[in-house]
Amino acid sequence: MELVFENRSFGGTQAIYRHASAVCNCDMTFAAFLPPQARHRPVPALWYLSGLTCTHENAMTKGGFQEHAAQAGLAVIFPDTSPRGDAVSDDDAYDLGQGAGFYLNATRDPWRPHYQMYDYITTELRKLVSETLPVCSRHGITGHSMGGHGALTIAMRNSHLYESLSAFAPIANPTRSDWGRKQLSTYLGDDESAWAEHDATLLLEERGWKNDLLIDQGTDDQFLDLLKPEAFAGMMASRRQPGMLRMQAGYDHSYFFISTFARDHVEWHATRLHQEQN
Repeated sequence: MELVFENRSFGGTQAIYRHASAVCNCDMTFAAFLPPQARHRPVPALWYLSGLTCTHENAMTKGGFQEHAAQAGLAVIFPDTSPRGDAVSDDDAYDLGQGAGFYLNATRDPWRPHYQMYDYITTELRKLVSETLPVCSRHGITGHSMGGHGALTIAMRNSHLYESLSAFAPIANPTRSDWGRKQLSTYLGDDESAWAEHDATLLLEERGWKNDLLIDQGTDDQFLDLLKPEAFAGMMASRRQPGMLRMQAGYDHSYFFISTFARDHVEWHATRLHQEQN
C-alpha cells in the first residue's frame, strides 16, 4: 500500500493511499481519516460510500466529516466509486462505467474483469484497512446517493460486518428507477431476479436490518423521483423496521446537504460503535 499524501487534520491525519487490487484487477485509491485517539488505541471505522461521478476525494474535501469524527473517535474510510484506468471499460454516460460502479459484482462483459466493487468493499479493502490501519473490529457504513444504495444493500447482506447503518439521499428502490434499471441490466443482464439483492427496499422486505437505521433526504432534491425514498419508508413501516427517515425541508442533493447533517450521522454511528467499548 502506497501513501500518496498525508495531512494533519483536527488533531488526526487525513491520508490517501494507492494499492494494487486483485479483485478489481487494477490500481485502486482510497482515503482514510484517523482521529487523534488512533495514536493510542484502535478505533471503530465508519465507511463512507460516495455517489455517481465521485472519487474518494469529494466527500473527503466537501463532507466535513473530519472534525466530527475527531471528536467522536472514529476513523472514516472513503473508497473510490469504481475501478479506473485506461484498461478499464467505460461509457460516455456519467451514470455508467468509471465513477458509477454501483457497488456490485458485474457478471457481464466487458465490465466483469474490473467491476467487482461489492467484493472490493466487503472483502479486499476491509482486510487491507484492518491489517494496516489502527482500526478495531467494529465498523459502520454510510453513503450518499449511489453510495447510499451501496451502504444499505451491503449492510443488509452482511449484517455480521457492520454494527451501524445510515444513508444520505440513497437510491432506495433501483429496480423501479432509471437510476438502477439501466445499470443493473448493463452490469448483471436482463434477468431481473438477479437484481433484487441490489435493491435496498426489496432487501429490507426480505431481511430487514438488525439494529435501527438513519436516512436523511432533502425535500428539494432534484433527483427525488429517481431516489424513491417513499418506497423505502413504506417498507420500513410495513416491516416495522426501527429507525428514522427524515425529510429535510429545502435541502437538495449536494454536498451542502451532506455537510449540514454530517455531524448527526457521525454521532449516530459513534453511539452505536462505542457501545461495546463502554
